[in-house]
Amino acid sequence: MTYAQIISKELGVQEWQVANTIELIESGCTIPFIARYRKENTGELDDINLRKLSEMYIYQKSLKERKDQVIRLIIENKPDSMTDVLKASIENALTLTEVEDLYRPFKVKRRTRGTIAREKGLAPLAEFLLAQKSSADELEAFAQSFILPEKNVNNIEDAFAGAMDIIAEDISDDAEIRKFARELYLSKAVLDTQASKPDIDSVYRNYYKFQNTVAVLEKSSHRILAINRGEKDEFLSVSLIAPQDDIILAIKRKYLAVRNTASTDFISRAIEDCWKRLIKDSIEREIRAHLTEKAGDDAIKIFSANLASLLMIAPVKGKIVLALDPGFRNGCKISVVDATSNVLETGVIYPVPPNNQVQKSEKALLDLFKKYEVDLVALGNGTASAETEVFLVNALAKAHKKISFTIVNEAGASVYSASEEGSREFPDFDVNVRSAVSLARRLQDPLAELVKIDPKAIGVGQYQHDMNQKNLDSSLTGVVETCVNSVGVELNTSSSALLKFISGITRTIADNIVQYRSDNGNFTSRAQLKKVAKLGPKCFEQCAGFLRISESKNILDNTGVHPESYAAALKLLELTGYTIKDVLAHNLKDLIPSIDKLGRSKIAEEIGIGLPTLNDIIKELVKPGRDPRDELPQPILRNESMSIENLIAGTVMEGTVRNVTSFGAFVDIGVHQDGLVHISQISDSFVSNPLDVLSVGDIIKVKILEVDVAKKRISLSRKGL
Repeated sequence: MTYAQIISKELGVQEWQVANTIELIESGCTIPFIARYRKENTGELDDINLRKLSEMYIYQKSLKERKDQVIRLIIENKPDSMTDVLKASIENALTLTEVEDLYRPFKVKRRTRGTIAREKGLAPLAEFLLAQKSSADELEAFAQSFILPEKNVNNIEDAFAGAMDIIAEDISDDAEIRKFARELYLSKAVLDTQASKPDIDSVYRNYYKFQNTVAVLEKSSHRILAINRGEKDEFLSVSLIAPQDDIILAIKRKYLAVRNTASTDFISRAIEDCWKRLIKDSIEREIRAHLTEKAGDDAIKIFSANLASLLMIAPVKGKIVLALDPGFRNGCKISVVDATSNVLETGVIYPVPPNNQVQKSEKALLDLFKKYEVDLVALGNGTASAETEVFLVNALAKAHKKISFTIVNEAGASVYSASEEGSREFPDFDVNVRSAVSLARRLQDPLAELVKIDPKAIGVGQYQHDMNQKNLDSSLTGVVETCVNSVGVELNTSSSALLKFISGITRTIADNIVQYRSDNGNFTSRAQLKKVAKLGPKCFEQCAGFLRISESKNILDNTGVHPESYAAALKLLELTGYTIKDVLAHNLKDLIPSIDKLGRSKIAEEIGIGLPTLNDIIKELVKPGRDPRDELPQPILRNESMSIENLIAGTVMEGTVRNVTSFGAFVDIGVHQDGLVHISQISDSFVSNPLDVLSVGDIIKVKILEVDVAKKRISLSRKGL
């Protein structure tokens, strides 16, 4: 089967879609570009499916390389062993595990009991035993011929022991037996955990006496990752309980072809030894590794979905924002940022213990409100946030105009402030002040600000340090790329940290764009990008459609229409009786009726583009410069302070989803401690995956079920709402 045939079957799409996508990938096209501008080629596959396809393609290529390598190694080392059947089995293997199982008997092994027995010349005796055709006398007589004291085979017992070691090793290399054992463990084995270091206050207390099947735990990523961490921290001992007798019986059925012969006892003992010494631990390591990998993959999916939702939260546009980054001893850091994210002023006030400079701090805050006509306050949710909120609410009541505030998640702000990115952007700012700037900007445009921070520091994952870091980084980077390109960026104001996520643009090219802008002034057209150092034709093709120039004389430069489709867009306007001036004046109210009257398929054919591209052009012409995030709800604005002590069971409140995990969702209801909506409380109907119902950034109604002030735990429910 070709790569396209294999992947199309696994992904459930047409073979031509896969083949075309592979061709585009090999030609140097990025996933965002393919998803947006090559819809005709892919049958309109979205970013998610295209990334899956790309991952499968990479896996299939590495699988093919390993198959070729294994076949070559067997031919080089044991040419007589490479039969047509073995070669076909290797070539038709669907996974790397199958390939390695088939290669196992031919690997050059370290010296084992089996190899030592072969060195002593006992292989013929092992074969004689497995033939199971001799009488006891014949077997004993044959075994006598292998007694060679110079090879440390001093008696018949030594000869039989060595022969059984060879048999045990050969059985352990049997790919069919290993596959059977693996599948039995996956379907019937039970994972058992016990307390090795009991502590009633430990986060692992739920696993001190815990059992569940491997099949069930495959779908419970948070449990596996918690158990793994508990084992690593030496709080838990973990074991697998499996129907071992069934596996041993299956081996005996295969290798004991004839019952009750002189060989039966020897082979049975070899089988028992093979299972206990050579297969059991190996298979159990594989199963634990499989569970960990599966849990890691599921956790990465959750993390990725949460990150995508967080990055796509609606920006607060056109507002002057004052950010407060709370703190006790080091004070509250302040940053005032204008509507275009330029920093107007920074400072520090000390309104909370141990300094308690309430009046002085209040005056400073009120002066800033008036001086810059502040519209909104972004309050960080970190240390001293609750105390600062009380102070802020009192100050807002005395402001010259109505000003609301909202709580902004600080996760990652300190990482950004101490990062190379933070230093490059604000070399003269104190590290702590940079955090305040980050808070203000992430309220104004979450996407533009959060891309400057390592996604793993943003706090929307679970057990992120316990999973494959390479896979996690790759997935999260893909999420950021998808979000940035789906929104597009303003070429004349974007930082290099944002530009580097645009399709086809590297960090070097992003820096070159910023440098060109600095040296030559703002870009006036997309075509001007071709003058940027190292930005060649292929890069221009990949990036141009995602870059917006609001100041361009050509309105199409401020849309998602790719320059390669400008002529088609103009032809479309001409056919429907409009001009580019009408686009600029937003005077296209009858455009869609005119298009539908003429027929979209007919128009697409006449102007030489596909129907998907035509539909995308229409959307962009009707609303140039559109931001898909504008349709999402704005953050909850507050004017009053509330603490966990004020909460009453049964109260219905509005909150913002901050994190979604496999066991539920954490919701900010404005008391500086997120409440948990357990998976069982998310809906009146059954929910198998919280992500099917909730996303980070969703604004939802919740009912308070229970409040534990001492432990700072809030239980919430959406049932009945």
